[in-house]
Amino acid sequence: MLTAAPRWEREGREWPNRATSSFVRAGGLRWHVQIAGKGPDLLMLHGTAGATHSWAGLLPLLAAEFRVIAPDLPGHGFTEAPDANGLSLSGMAEAVGDLLRELSAQPALVAGHSAGAAIALKMCLEGRMAPRQIISLNGALLPFGGLAGQLFAPLAQLLVRLPVVPWILSQQAQDSRAVARVLQSTGSTIPPAMLGHYTALLRTRQHVAAALGMMAGWDLHALQRRLSTLQVPVLLLVGERDGFVPPRQAREIQRLLPQARLLVLPRLGHLAHEEQPERIAALIEAAWAAAANRPAGHAA
Repeated sequence: MLTAAPRWEREGREWPNRATSSFVRAGGLRWHVQIAGKGPDLLMLHGTAGATHSWAGLLPLLAAEFRVIAPDLPGHGFTEAPDANGLSLSGMAEAVGDLLRELSAQPALVAGHSAGAAIALKMCLEGRMAPRQIISLNGALLPFGGLAGQLFAPLAQLLVRLPVVPWILSQQAQDSRAVARVLQSTGSTIPPAMLGHYTALLRTRQHVAAALGMMAGWDLHALQRRLSTLQVPVLLLVGERDGFVPPRQAREIQRLLPQARLLVLPRLGHLAHEEQPERIAALIEAAWAAAANRPAGHAA
């Protein structure tokens, strides 16, 4: 069934980690956010076209050591959609900052997937948070190069201005096989339940429109120019089979970031944290142990 926006009583009925969910007003938006565990604040930011379901396996593991804070980004999942400016990189960074203030949260650690990593770095560069470490999970941190870079943003801007486009794309998602093909192109093999959640969200016009809006307003050139000034250590976790963000970009990002460490994950794709949450949780915990200068597995 094609709908305008995801509804908690329908698409959220079997949402992963549903018991940790709440709805919060911040920055003029009604947010869906999942909060679990006790300990240092760990902020987790999903990528474009994702939502908190992406952390289904990872959140419970990390909640044993952290207070995990995982929102649906504006317009994604069950969070209200902002205006077009709110879907830009700067708009997202400001909105997440508003949410953190409302929650009285001060992240000691941040994990961002794909575009979520770009939001995390942008927030740090703007002084909206000061974590000890950022974990970039297949971070989309550099602009597309060549002809693709010249065409991608203008095309997305054109598409997002046509109200019929989100309807057409969400209509195509009625066929779960089409969604499966897109997810397969990430280079990842994810559990069937995750395919169901992606399909349910992509059948809603709001979710699709928000993803298009992010693509249209995503200026990574400005972020790239400022990367060398970032003072927060970054761990770059890169899936060897990532079909969305070319793994070779990680070397360039490492060169630009003064305190970056790179770890390539063999046989994993763009959704590595959905494929092997236990492995990713262990790497995040080890990164935190190093950042906090204490043995892994011990409370702060």
